[in-house]
Amino acid sequence: MTYKEILHKYWNYPDFRGIQKEIIESIGSGKDTLGLMPTGGGKSITFQVPALAKEGVCIVITPLISLMKDQVDNLRRRHIKAAAIHSGLSRDEIVSILENCIFGGIKLLYISPERLSSELFQVKLKHIKVCFITVDEAHCISQWGYDFRPSYLEIIKIRSLLPTVPLLALTATATPEVVKDIQVLLGFVADNVFRMSFERKNLSYVLRTTQEKFNEMLHILQSVEGSAIVYCQSRRRTKEAAEFLIKNGVSATWYHAGLENIDKNNRQNEWQANEKRVIVATNAFGMGIDKADVRLVIHLDPPSSIEAYFQEAGRAGRDGKKSY
Repeated sequence: MTYKEILHKYWNYPDFRGIQKEIIESIGSGKDTLGLMPTGGGKSITFQVPALAKEGVCIVITPLISLMKDQVDNLRRRHIKAAAIHSGLSRDEIVSILENCIFGGIKLLYISPERLSSELFQVKLKHIKVCFITVDEAHCISQWGYDFRPSYLEIIKIRSLLPTVPLLALTATATPEVVKDIQVLLGFVADNVFRMSFERKNLSYVLRTTQEKFNEMLHILQSVEGSAIVYCQSRRRTKEAAEFLIKNGVSATWYHAGLENIDKNNRQNEWQANEKRVIVATNAFGMGIDKADVRLVIHLDPPSSIEAYFQEAGRAGRDGKKSY
């Protein structure tokens, strides 16, 4: 099947959008490829489609367990063979998944960067036919990036074990320094970058000047209907802002890195399921959030960088409808 036929068969989309086709053709021809696409630009299609067109397994490196689970569930619903390796699995479960990869039972294998260095994975990897490697949130490999993760540096070791296997790096945010860093640190054979416009015509950016931030936040939420994210700099402020909203009749919860994992998951799930309209969070809530109908992203405090702002603001309006 052609790439377009695969897209139609499994996703029922009539055609590719933006730079999806160019990225797919580049990685499909065996070239190391870097794709810069805004949040909501359709990154997943750029590796899922060529993975189905090629023989072997596509290894997808991504930092969030919740994102892995969501994507694997989504692919399985489309009758695509996919699995994820993460810290929540037993050794026997991991062995079973890797054996499935060896014998052709899986097309896309999701794995966190921390798991790449495990002896079990590296031993089994030698027997897996890998068509290409995908690195999602690739900016995490760069110390110039706003969300540097040292575990991403393990990826180059995997490349040394698979020297002829091409790599696709994807990110929604990258300065020129980060673009260069990604290609150097991931061992690109040659520079090869595809850029999609970061302009989102359905998003309006509004700056409000006020001495009463909580009241202004409430006014905005009362003026615009729909799901919302409110970002704060401190953990304490997330709770204060959420409690203020609840007191004023707005369904809300809060989220930060200091909460227990089960608590974080429950709060995120409540918001995802629209049981809570608003989630008030630090930047710990962000990467991998896949909710198409977010109408509002409010920053009570300035984000850490302009890249962080675009990443966070870009979580609004992923369904293409008017958002703020």
